[in-house]
Amino acid sequence: MWKTLEPFHAISYFAAETRQATDALGLKGGWMSYFGCRAAPLGAASAELVTAVFYNFHPAMVARSVPDAWERATPAQLLEARLAAVDLAVRRLFDPLPSFDRVAEVARRAAEAAPLAGRPLGAANAALGWPDEPHLVLWQATTILRESRGDGHVAALVAAELSPCQALVTAAAAGGPTKETFDIARRWSSEEWAAAEDNLRSRGLLDAVGALTDTGRALRQQIEDTTDALAETGWRALGDDLATELHDLVHPLSAVLMSSSLLPPDNPMGLRWS
Repeated sequence: MWKTLEPFHAISYFAAETRQATDALGLKGGWMSYFGCRAAPLGAASAELVTAVFYNFHPAMVARSVPDAWERATPAQLLEARLAAVDLAVRRLFDPLPSFDRVAEVARRAAEAAPLAGRPLGAANAALGWPDEPHLVLWQATTILRESRGDGHVAALVAAELSPCQALVTAAAAGGPTKETFDIARRWSSEEWAAAEDNLRSRGLLDAVGALTDTGRALRQQIEDTTDALAETGWRALGDDLATELHDLVHPLSAVLMSSSLLPPDNPMGLRWS
């Protein structure tokens, strides 16, 4: 379900309309746009809070955008801007606009069943009012589901005692996004990356050439299994029939988005499509 829903959620990160909207509000650059729009449901959060809940970004990277973003546009303005940008992007990417009525209905039911306790980003997005347009309801639902799952993933990383940089090192070693992608998208220095590798080697999780050991692979699998298990309560509440229907309704929409090259092949979310 994550793989199926993620492309629709990711419209707000990669569509040109989002950057255009935040530029118009006075934000500077793509990363300030990203941090401002994604963190806006939290209110005028500090850099420390955004760093904590986003987890794997370098603190200095976050601090270059937050709290300066709130001096240029209020969180309420950014929430309005990101929704308007998604509206324009969906209308451009799906022209003519198909009916989203049923998929929006099922997606909203799924989002309303998503676990929120201990999940700040999931809960903050769930607290927002629902938009009127069905394609925007679908986007908001995929956002709630994605952030709820992501909060659970952070909990799994913390329980596994992986620091933010160590989480990225092990993800890359497990076949996820490359170090080069993370260098650009998360901004840990070469020295910090090397120190994370050294720590992981001392724990028997990486070998001498930077590959995961059997223990390291088992830990990464444990993290993924825990992430899935923590998200499962919502899907059980929705039920197999509606979950399958949601998958079958969203999959062709996500296929359109992936074929449009909206998301780069090596993206920091680790999304691969087939």
